Amino acid sequence: MHQSFHLFALLLFATAIQAQTSWPVLKHYDQDHLLNIALPLGGIGTGTVSLGGRGELRDWEIMNKPGKKFSTITDGNQAPFFAVYVKPTGKPAQSKALLGPFHPSEYQHYEGRPVNHHGMPRFSAASFDAAYPFGQVNLSDDVLPISVKIKGFNPLIPGDVAASSIPLAILKYEVTNNTDAPLDVAVCGTMRNFIGIDGSKQSKNWKGDLVYLGAKNNQNEYRENSALKGIFMSSQGVDNQDPAWGTIALSTAERELVSFRRSSTPNDWENSILDFWDDFSADGVLSDKDKLVDDNPMASLSVKKTIPARSSQTFTFYISWHFPNRLDWNNAWSFGYRGKIIGNHYTTEYKDAWEVIEKESPRLASLEAQTLNFVHTFVKSDLPEVVKEAALFNLSTLRSQTVFRLPSGHLMGWEGVMNEAGSCYGNCTHVWNYENATAFLFGDLAKSMREVEMVYGSKDDGKMMNRVSLPLESNRNIDHVAAADGQMGSVMRFYREWKLSGDNEWLKKHWNRVKAAMSYAWVPGGWDANQDGVQEGKQHNTMDVDYYGPNPQMQFWYFGALKASAAMARAMNDPVFAKQCEQVLAKGSTWVDENLFNGEYYEHKITDPKTFQFLDRSNPTTAIPNFQLGEGCLLDQVVGQYMAHVCGLGYLAKKENIQTALQTVMKYNFVPRFDNVFNNMRSYVMDKESGLIMASWPKGRLKVPFPYFAESMSGFEYAAAIGMLYEGQTEAGLQCIQSIRDRFDGEKRNPFDEPECGHHYARAMASWSAVLALSGFQYSGVEKSMAFGAQAGEFFWSNGYAWGKVKIQQNGQRSNVELIVQHGELELNSFSLKDHPTQVFKKTTKLKAGENLQLTL
Repeated sequence: MHQSFHLFALLLFATAIQAQTSWPVLKHYDQDHLLNIALPLGGIGTGTVSLGGRGELRDWEIMNKPGKKFSTITDGNQAPFFAVYVKPTGKPAQSKALLGPFHPSEYQHYEGRPVNHHGMPRFSAASFDAAYPFGQVNLSDDVLPISVKIKGFNPLIPGDVAASSIPLAILKYEVTNNTDAPLDVAVCGTMRNFIGIDGSKQSKNWKGDLVYLGAKNNQNEYRENSALKGIFMSSQGVDNQDPAWGTIALSTAERELVSFRRSSTPNDWENSILDFWDDFSADGVLSDKDKLVDDNPMASLSVKKTIPARSSQTFTFYISWHFPNRLDWNNAWSFGYRGKIIGNHYTTEYKDAWEVIEKESPRLASLEAQTLNFVHTFVKSDLPEVVKEAALFNLSTLRSQTVFRLPSGHLMGWEGVMNEAGSCYGNCTHVWNYENATAFLFGDLAKSMREVEMVYGSKDDGKMMNRVSLPLESNRNIDHVAAADGQMGSVMRFYREWKLSGDNEWLKKHWNRVKAAMSYAWVPGGWDANQDGVQEGKQHNTMDVDYYGPNPQMQFWYFGALKASAAMARAMNDPVFAKQCEQVLAKGSTWVDENLFNGEYYEHKITDPKTFQFLDRSNPTTAIPNFQLGEGCLLDQVVGQYMAHVCGLGYLAKKENIQTALQTVMKYNFVPRFDNVFNNMRSYVMDKESGLIMASWPKGRLKVPFPYFAESMSGFEYAAAIGMLYEGQTEAGLQCIQSIRDRFDGEKRNPFDEPECGHHYARAMASWSAVLALSGFQYSGVEKSMAFGAQAGEFFWSNGYAWGKVKIQQNGQRSNVELIVQHGELELNSFSLKDHPTQVFKKTTKLKAGENLQLTL
């Protein structure tokens, strides 16, 4: 074995990062696939505003609630937008909104205002390039002598939660002069001060239009210092306890000619937007109006430059925000705690929106470089393009209103969000079970979610509420159902977080709660009261119903929890409990293979809801409880095995049976086109689209099966597809992933929003697991070991605290490996590749960012 180290000077490393200034493109969307693109710009737990596929700013969700299609104001011409002024030498000036052309579906309207900015001159052609969190709108025109690239992003750096949680949208307008002479060009951002208006307070006018209410005596103040110029928006009339109370800033760090307006004229017959347009279009320089004539006065900020012939200049703007009054779940299920202020973690870091940009602007160039380093590294990985797209683009869920952070730092999550409200509160255990993105990219946030489950969401007897209320302390006084899959999955995920972090003190601190959560499966009348490894009892689960009797979905989560608990017990010097878990697992696994596996797939043996005795389905008089699986072939039947592979726990039942079951899922559950399929519930796949259906019925369907049997939901599909990848069924797994992403093509659906029960559904972040499956990445911070299953190639890796890339080259019977750390610190006692002997180091190898390790195995 050959081992050597290469230490890069930090200065050289930083220079190399800075050199990667070009933004990567993973996916291109042409003009026919822009309608539904909305890329969220904002930090983790801060809310967002989205960059649309044609340059529009849409879905303003910065005020503590979802706001799909919320544009801040009823009159679409006055929704926030950017415009450009162009003055060729010796020729008339022209102005246009920085927007691409209309879509054919946007013309019809009862009063000639079908969409936002309907009266604005627009560019004649547009396209969109993306590699999340970077979005680029390409605008060109058959009249203006310029082309424009709108570049929007917010820092996203794995392992750096603070840098990835800034309440900020960064917008760069890269204008190219396509002529042989210089051009005077100005770019201007315009938005009303809509503090107090979050879409929740509304009425209807006589036409039936929604009129948004809430602004009162809002103030626009021009601010300038040595680094920044801009408009600071506040309010003197909105209640400072209102969730929509806070501050906004529209600013720039440009040093060229900057002009501004704090208001426009009164809006009689839409005169305010006319007054602005005339002012800006005259010379690209704004004339300030200091008299604020509206409760939501219009603010504008312009930057003017001269662009030489055949060259480009960039105009950079920032939109920052600060809204401290987040309410609790504000949900009818929340046990009487509705509408109380719980606050936001991000607002404890800044005093207002101006301090956000003032504090962060000096390091934005560095944060952009680090984000580029991450995305470039990831995009260059030797993985199928569709896997990279699915994994990277679904990270946008972490920036959506699906998640927020309490002032304590705990990450909280809805299941998803509806247009104006959160969907299904409480860090739902059986939904968040599926995703691995948080753990492998932001380990501290994942650990905070496990603490919510174990410390606040569990009773002393181990019963874990599948939804927690707020404030967290209130959960000690209330009760909620325990989900059999969610609770067992939480045990597995606690094991995952312990393994990735290597934090033995953390495990020791919470071990009694984890042990109790595992043991709850054995309480009298519970899921497996007799500890035979077979769950005969009532099992609430992610299908939102109760299953009666042993079924593969619950059994494999149970088996994974048992195996994880045994490993944690041995680490905690608790061999008696470890042996107990191992014995229950051995009995249960054998029984399931012998009794639930029917030669093709694992099925459900239904028990009586009261006696837990097995029902005789061959008897036509037997009463079968509603909403069961029975002999159906379930898409999710070995989902616990999927998570076991991610956690490095090995097989939970016979390998050949698991592989056959997944092959059968592909055989019976993959639907090549849905225009011939009946579905009585929700439709996430339609017409000639393809996908995996939740259940098929080769032996005949139950009269009343579980509710979602005919649906297709991407989070479940990913879990099954990635299970196939782990079993070497690569072609089938990739076909399933491709079918999902084909549906999110920009035209039909938003590529950055995979819904289930709501937009930005947490379960869809299971897509990150495909990266783990195809690279074979495993890391243990406990043993300080790293492994890859890939034979050759270049792959991105991340353990939630450090990340980088590995380069594997085959050299005859041996392999040359270069392991590079690009962020954080890494400790290793051993390194291994599939089908190679493990390299064990004589002492712990420590690598910092910019250092690498070379091995020959």
